[in-house]
This record gives sequence, structure tokens and C-alpha cells, in this order.
Amino acid sequence: MAYSLKEAVAKESRLVSGHRMCAGCGAPPAIRNILRALKEEDNAVVSCATGCLEVSTCIYPYTSWKNVSFIHTAFECASATLSGAEKTYQALKRAGKVNKTTKFIAIGGDGGTLDIGLQSLSGAMERGHDITYICYDNGAYMNTGTQRSSATPHFADTTTSPAGKVTPGKLQKRKDLTEIMIKHNLPYVAQTALFGNLQDIYTKAEKAIYTEGPTFISVFSPCPRGWGYPSEDLAEIERLAVMTCFWPLYEVVDGVYKINFKPGKKLPVEEFLKTQKRFKHMFKPGNEWMIEELQKEIDKKWNYLLMMEEITNKKVEE
Repeated sequence: MAYSLKEAVAKESRLVSGHRMCAGCGAPPAIRNILRALKEEDNAVVSCATGCLEVSTCIYPYTSWKNVSFIHTAFECASATLSGAEKTYQALKRAGKVNKTTKFIAIGGDGGTLDIGLQSLSGAMERGHDITYICYDNGAYMNTGTQRSSATPHFADTTTSPAGKVTPGKLQKRKDLTEIMIKHNLPYVAQTALFGNLQDIYTKAEKAIYTEGPTFISVFSPCPRGWGYPSEDLAEIERLAVMTCFWPLYEVVDGVYKINFKPGKKLPVEEFLKTQKRFKHMFKPGNEWMIEELQKEIDKKWNYLLMMEEITNKKVEE
């Protein structure tokens, strides 16, 4: 079915207003539009790891989750919890005790996904549960004070990787979880962002949720407090991340790569970096090497994706 922005936004939202997420945060609009990909007649079970999204949307006795069965789990076990729920549903379905379609969606930030929850995520993917995992990647432990995570970009300033005279910010390169999930031989893996007319994030969510078996989506999720940008600049931050290829939009279907957006003019990464306080030290005299190093990393990943797209599609043709 062709994507229609008008029809998509007309769907009832399953993450409604009244939550306490920060203005200018990328997570609420991302999750809202991902959940809109659900068919209106279908049930959904959402297992949400502890983090900004959970603590700000489900404050007893209030909740911003509508028409979903919401489960708050610890950082480390969103995938394990959802695996149990999905297996129970399958058993009840076989016994003829339920007949309505229910989809299973786990949600976690990068701390609860790339770090603390990686073991349970990997296990759930390997076992083949019919679930979709959504990682909203804001590049640090934002809920507890902007500590670095393995998703924090190289050289970024955080409270536990401070940029100063001793260190130039985070010394390590970021972990590429999307590629790790691809290596689990999943039927569908994607990387997306709130970019353009929301077509990319909606269509990928629809594919992931309605593809049988374990699927994974990593969604770009800017954080105004942790990154240091005005809340009204969210859309521009998203645009620059995609146009510089800092955050490429691509999907992998049964091992076949497809880049969903190729900038007509790929912008230098400094256009993205200069919008955020976490990178301001990189523009000080003598620190130009950091920008150059990060640009090399981004170019290497982009060239890898171009290569994998060509190779995997050629194999399909053969």
C-alpha cells in the first residue's frame, strides 16, 4: 500500500500528549509515528525499558500510552520480558483462546539497548521471537545525567567523558548496533530518522512490525539537554544528520542492503557538529584533527554501505 502522510497522521495516536518528555526531544514524535504503523484493529504489547521514555510517559497513576498493553521493565530485560509475552500469546493462540492479532514491540534507549540490554536483545533475536525492537538512540544515558554510552559519538562531551585538557571527549568510536543486528541474520533491520515527510520512519515501522520473525529498527533521537541545542532546532538537527551521512537511512531485507536516501550533495560533518554544544571543543584552534578523524569514520561507513548495496543486490540478480 502506497504511503499517505494524510492517512498516517489521521490514525489515532497510541502515545498521546501529557507526557513529560523535554520539548525538542526526538523520541516522542519518533515513537508516535512508529506506533501509527500498527493497523488500527490490531492489539499491541509494548515492553519499554527504563529510560527517558518510560519514566516520562508512565508516571503513576497517569500514562500517555493508549490502546496498548504497556509493560515497564528494567534496563536489561525489555527483550526477555517481551519474549515471554509473545510465547504466551502463541500458546494461547494455538489453544484457540485468543484470535485477535497482537503485535509485540520492545522499546529502549541506547543505554538499555547497546549496553545494559544487549544480552537479552541478542538472545531474543537469535531465538527468533516474532517481535520488533525499537532503539531510540540519543547517544548517552540521558535519563541519569548525560553519561557516555557505547552509542556516544567519538569525541563527544558527556559528564563521564568530559572534553578538556586531559581528554578530548569520548575516546572511543560509537558501537554500530544496526550492523550487529544485521549479523544476527534477521529478516528485517533498518535505520531511520524523523526526516522529510515521515515516510521513511512510517514505512520502515510498518515493514518491521508486519514482517514475521524478529526485526530491529534504530531511530535517530536527538536530545536537546544532552546535546545542547535549542528545542526548536529538532528538525534541522535531524536534517543535517542525514545530509552529512552521520546517520544514514538504510534497510536490510533478508541480507540485501538498500540505502533509502542518498544526498545529492553530501554535506561535511562539521555542519552537523556545529549545531550542538557537545562538540563545541572540536572547533577550538588545534582541535581540527578531531573533525577530520570523525569525517573519515563517516566516509568509511558511507562507502561501506554503498559497497554492500551493490554487492548484495548483484547477488540477488544472479
